[in-house]
Amino acid sequence: MINRSLEKVPMPEQDPKERVRNFNEVTLGYTPEMAIEEARRCLQCKNKPCMDGCPVKVFIPEFIEKVAAGQFAEAYDIITRTNSLPAICGRVCPQESQCEMVCVRGKKGEPVAIGRLERFVADWAMAHQPFKPNTETVRNKKVAVIGSGPAGLACAGDLAQRGYQVTLFEAFHVPGGVLMYGIPEFRLPKSLVQAEIDHLRQMGVSILTNQVIGKIYSIDELRDQGFDAVFIGSGAGLPLFLNIEGENLNGVYSANEFLTRVNLMKAYRFPQTDTPVAIGRRVAVVGGGNVAMDAARSAKRLGAESVTILYRRSQAEMPARAEEAAHAREEGIEFRFLTNPVRILGTEDGWVRSVVCVKMVLGEPDASGRRRPVEEQGSEFELPVDTIVVAIGQRPNPLIKNATPELEVQPWGGIVAESQTMSTNIPGVYAGGDVVTGAATVIKAMGAGKQAAQAIDDYLTGKTSDDPEACILGSEQSEF
Repeated sequence: MINRSLEKVPMPEQDPKERVRNFNEVTLGYTPEMAIEEARRCLQCKNKPCMDGCPVKVFIPEFIEKVAAGQFAEAYDIITRTNSLPAICGRVCPQESQCEMVCVRGKKGEPVAIGRLERFVADWAMAHQPFKPNTETVRNKKVAVIGSGPAGLACAGDLAQRGYQVTLFEAFHVPGGVLMYGIPEFRLPKSLVQAEIDHLRQMGVSILTNQVIGKIYSIDELRDQGFDAVFIGSGAGLPLFLNIEGENLNGVYSANEFLTRVNLMKAYRFPQTDTPVAIGRRVAVVGGGNVAMDAARSAKRLGAESVTILYRRSQAEMPARAEEAAHAREEGIEFRFLTNPVRILGTEDGWVRSVVCVKMVLGEPDASGRRRPVEEQGSEFELPVDTIVVAIGQRPNPLIKNATPELEVQPWGGIVAESQTMSTNIPGVYAGGDVVTGAATVIKAMGAGKQAAQAIDDYLTGKTSDDPEACILGSEQSEF
């Protein structure tokens, strides 16, 4: 029976007054009864527009139909045909701009809560059934995967299912990439990430940590070690800065450093941690993307009395997910739109004292499609703060390029790869995810990893495939 409600079944959440005191997950997940009720809102459209909106082409109507019937194990089997990280994607993917954006139910009312249902199914499967790897095929070929973020995990998983001997190289001491160091615990519990990574180990993937490719090995040296193909999924972990006066003062962090200390090194467990974060009473976060929301909400949980987000465009241009911005507001985060920092002032002993800002007005659209902010003359003002977190974007680290001069890259540092095969200009070397497009979404990076796995399989088995015209995949985007 179809549920004709125009609204999604509400997601249970921690009370804002409570959650700002802890790093536990904010959203608590559906119960089986809630999931079935929401699944019955699906119209089972024959043309399946939601699938077209999914970068990894999950069989959405099919899995939702199973949820509606209470057949959760069958739903999980359907999802994992194409998505190897459903517990993660159900939490952090921007469904509102992908699968849910084109949901027919969304034409009159709210779309079906596809992401929430995917999360429910994945969580149910983790709690109720053991993981059964499907690795019956065995191929005598070795593939190196550089980076254990979403692109690397998806590529490694697909190749392992095809029977390849996969070794995954991770620069940090813990695998997971941005899923571990970039996204806070209150949005994505790290135990879930490690559970998904354990599944890869059960499939036979060898995971090596503390392996900075470009320093310990070059691409050529990996090939010399017997790897028949290489996938580069090393992400975009090099932060962008404002390049303004005072940015080198104590109390100024890049969002990368700030979130890595909090998420990967557990800075919130002070004084037990060796890597604490010095947080003053007043914090300013510069930027308007999901990273800025994560940094602001983390600062609040670390004890800041006031946290202000400074964004030089208007709310309409802000790239952060609406849900994340709404959660930030509920938690007391202040937003100052059309505000641009121009210099940072410090104390005599070298710590941040305040940030000088100017007000902005919006002009014509720029290359990103957003209206370009223009300074309003005579609008300068000073905002007292103790800590500043710069969250305006990031780009790929040049280590791999420097060690592989022949590898073709874009002017801003992203590796050039073909749009369908993810192949680079070096035969047998592929790249995908943020290292190609610049900072994007988890699911898009996974889609690139899956495309590369298919192309690597074609390459290593000698299959013929189309040779699409090389194209530039994306461009460096600022979250400010």
